[in-house]
This record gives sequence, structure tokens and C-alpha cells, in this order.
Amino acid sequence: MTEPSSQKAATRPLAGMRVLDFSRVLAGPYCTALLADLGADVIKVEPPAGDDYRHVGPFIEGESALFLAVNRGKRSISLDLTKPGDLAIGQALAARSDVVVENFRPGVADKLGIGWGKLSGINPKLVYASISGFGQKGELAARPAYDIVLQAMSGIMSVTGTPDGPPTLVGESIADVVAGLFGSWSILAALVERQTTGIGRHIDLAMFDAMIAIQPLVVARYLASGQAPQRVGNRHALSAPFGAFQARDGMFVLAVLNNKLFGILANLIGRPELAADHRFGSDTDRLANEQALREAIEGWSRQLTAEGAVSALVAAGVPAAEISDMAEALKSPHAEARGLLQETEHPLLGAVRVPEQPARFSGVVRGGIAAAPALDADRQTILAELGEET
Repeated sequence: MTEPSSQKAATRPLAGMRVLDFSRVLAGPYCTALLADLGADVIKVEPPAGDDYRHVGPFIEGESALFLAVNRGKRSISLDLTKPGDLAIGQALAARSDVVVENFRPGVADKLGIGWGKLSGINPKLVYASISGFGQKGELAARPAYDIVLQAMSGIMSVTGTPDGPPTLVGESIADVVAGLFGSWSILAALVERQTTGIGRHIDLAMFDAMIAIQPLVVARYLASGQAPQRVGNRHALSAPFGAFQARDGMFVLAVLNNKLFGILANLIGRPELAADHRFGSDTDRLANEQALREAIEGWSRQLTAEGAVSALVAAGVPAAEISDMAEALKSPHAEARGLLQETEHPLLGAVRVPEQPARFSGVVRGGIAAAPALDADRQTILAELGEET
């Protein structure tokens, strides 16, 4: 297998691993971006018109910011898989790869000649991940899916929003992102297994399944009660005080999950008697009397700024935070210190910042990620490598 081009990547956990990426838009590309962050050599196979995300804004001087974010660290080759010559190149790349990722509708990869059956016959060691809306089999397998469809069908919208408001979308394409995350996780598990068996696996990952899997508390509440959980707004469904509260100039959040913390909070707000009040004797009691508890807390916090309230809470050991937007979150000194954004050098745009996977590996230097490639930018290099490996 060829080594990734970045020298820094040579020490990363997946250095020397080749991933052939037939996916487009978000779930698949996010999955393979995570693998590229870990040092894998990801070859992105695109149709002649390119990944759909190349044509979706917002744009930075004509380049899609979305494409830049989720195709970092990859190489690009454009193939028209309906043409025998291009299909042969795709199959030859699969024969020399460790992993294939695709997110076509079920059956499409087979028709194109790059399905699991065909490629595993060429390369029995191949780990092959199929990411789709509803899985390779099942009543809804052929149904098209986008994030909004999965959010609606998985139950997450029904528990997001205020009790008297409508079901609300999560403010990110969460179904795609979660499917990509589970995709990378399952691929790594299959690669570990392959070290023992010498044989690859086909992974059937449905976005619908992934969305159910990231709601363990909601699922548990339903299984325990037989009733579908409902929206509770900016508070915890099972604990109190645990949610958003009003200060003089805005909102802040705090989280109290045990009696010790509640005693600290009661003393801080000048109401020590609350800790001995039978209405607030346990987490269950506090939840049942949440409104009275809220009034007591806001009687204190409305006299302070959100910053002042949070400073006092944190100093006392009570988990709390002001509510930040993304600009504030990414510009915070902590985010800067953690290196959540890394600078890449794009051939057209120059320096461009992109996110990097969050895990820190001892001995591995963060950064050094290659920018998302121009369409077909690496054709000659990739074809030359195929010739060398034949």
C-alpha cells in the first residue's frame, strides 16, 4: 500500500492503510475524512461532474466550504464507472485497497460493477462499508433519504423543541454525521478482526439505525414506560435543576445531578433551607417540583449577568456555562489551545482552515492535513501507482 503524502501522517494510527471512497455528499465523505485524519490514504472516486457537494454553498471564491470540510486529506480521481475502461481502473484500485466505502442506494453499486460481491471476489481481504438511509434490506431499503427525513422518522425531532412548540430539527445534519461516525467505527472493528481472520467484511450501515442508536436515553425511557417521550425544552427530562435559566442579560445553563451539588447550589443562591426541603430531597422530588425550584434559582440569577452567574457557579463547583454560538465556541481560548481547526494549503484558495477529528494519540502531531483535492487532481499519480503495483 502507498503511504499518505504527509510526512506527519506517517506516524498516525492508519498510516499505510488505503481507503477507496466511492461516496458523496456527507455521510460517506465524513466517514472517510475521519479515516484520512488518522493517516489513511483515501482515494476519492468522483463522477465526471464531481461530488454533489462541490456544487453546494456556501462558497469561498467558488469552492464549496462544505466540500472542503469533509473531503480534507483525500486524493481525487474522476471515473465514469459506466465506461469499461474507468470501471477497470476502479476495480484495480479496489484490488489494492484495504477499505471501500460507498453510499449509493442499495443495488446501485452492484449494477455499476463495484458491489461487495464483485470487489470481495477480487480482494477477499477487503472491508466494504455500505452506508444508506435504511439499510441494504428491509421494507424501506429503496427509499431515498436525506438528513431531514431521518430526523423526522427516527424520533429525534419529536423530542427536540419546546413542549408547546412544533417538533424541531437538530441544528446540524446529525443523521449524516452520526452515520459517518459509526461507519468509521465499524470499519476499524472489521480491520482489527481481519488481522486474525485474514478476511474482510461487508458492513451494512443504515442512517436510520444509527439515529436510533444515538438516542439511548430516549429509547430507555420508552422501553421503561411504554410511552413515547415528549419535548421538554431547555431542561433535562429526568433531572432538576438541569437546564437553561434566565439571568439579567440572557440565558445560561447549569447541571445538578446529586444531593451534594444541590446543597452547594442552595448555599450559593442564599437559600440553604432548600437542601432540607422535602420537595427537593431527591432528584425525582426536584424534578416533580421543578417550577418552584426554577423560581428560587432565577430569583438569584436574574440579579446577575449570565457571565456573573456562571462564574459564581463554576467557582463553587457547580457545572455551568454561558450559551455560545459557533463563532464564540471556535474563537474561545480553549478551542484555540485544543487545535480544533487546522490550517491546510489549498491550491486555489491558499490557507484554509478545516476541522480535524477530536481524538489525541500520544506521539502523534496534530495538523499537517492536506486540503480537499480539486476534481481529478491526483489522476496521474494514482494511475502511476497502479502501474507500479501491478
